[in-house]
Amino acid sequence: MTETLVSYSLIAIYSAMAIYTLAFVMFAVDVARRSVESSDAAADATGLSASSARRTGIIEAASADSPYATTTTTLIGDDSSSADGKPVRPSSPKYLRLAMAMTVIAWLLHVSAVVLRGVAANRVPWANMFEFTLTATAIIVGVFLLVQFWQDLRFLGSFITGFSLIALGVGTSSFYVDVVPLPPALQSVWLVIHVFVASLSTGVFALAAGLSIVQLMQARRESGKALKLRFLDTLPAAERLETLAYRLTVVGFVMWTFTLIAGAVWAERAWGRYWGWDTKEVWTFIIWTIYAGYIHARATRGWRGSRSAWLAIVGFTAIVFNFTIVNLFFKGLHAYSGL
Repeated sequence: MTETLVSYSLIAIYSAMAIYTLAFVMFAVDVARRSVESSDAAADATGLSASSARRTGIIEAASADSPYATTTTTLIGDDSSSADGKPVRPSSPKYLRLAMAMTVIAWLLHVSAVVLRGVAANRVPWANMFEFTLTATAIIVGVFLLVQFWQDLRFLGSFITGFSLIALGVGTSSFYVDVVPLPPALQSVWLVIHVFVASLSTGVFALAAGLSIVQLMQARRESGKALKLRFLDTLPAAERLETLAYRLTVVGFVMWTFTLIAGAVWAERAWGRYWGWDTKEVWTFIIWTIYAGYIHARATRGWRGSRSAWLAIVGFTAIVFNFTIVNLFFKGLHAYSGL
């Protein structure tokens, strides 16, 4: 029975990876279409004289004519406004809708793989690097899908699906292990709490890092430098992207703080001390320090723009380093995480 469930879990993983690949392609096509729409809109706008623009009431940049535009425009006598005066949001392009639908389907298969692995092991499925990769990537995609109910971040689809696809590929090819009994140190309720919250915060930090990357690109475009990627015309301004990244980072930081505290409590239960300068513990604290510095510098020293974006990217890079390099090449009490 266990072997059958493990086999079904692997089938679900590979199926999810295949659909994530298609979703990534559709998101990439959407980016290309954004560039085309922005270029066409800019070309059309150059033919309008200032007087005709005033007569038609157009007061926004040409990129607002694109169905991808994320910023609403104020038009004099615009028929697209709703009854309360707010402009109606344009419908999503078909490639973007298709990409999101594929992402949802792949995520459902992904979650099924996590559940089947957990049932096969008769425990939570995040006790080793393979299982953590499987669960953490499912949470990352889940956070991405959930955030859409509050904020349209579909332009990060290529980043999220691409990152998850690479992580799953590495996890299944390099980290895979059969279902094995838990080491004594992991036989605790803190395994459920500590690792799950760490995975959830990783998902939030991943979104913040994606926003920061786009922010850097958008800032270069707005400053008039060499970066001339047309699809950036359809995305929020750099300042807006920075604000979104900051809010997500604050949420992730609260959860990472809990992760650090919960890990200390678990260490006391398992090894009789709260802190022992184990490599994994040190890197968890380093990550906390990076994000604490990011929040403090932005709030008190006025760090804005590229400096804050780079700090967010460095923080997420440290998380990936902690999971991969630290687990594989550093000795310590957390060596079981590399099983």
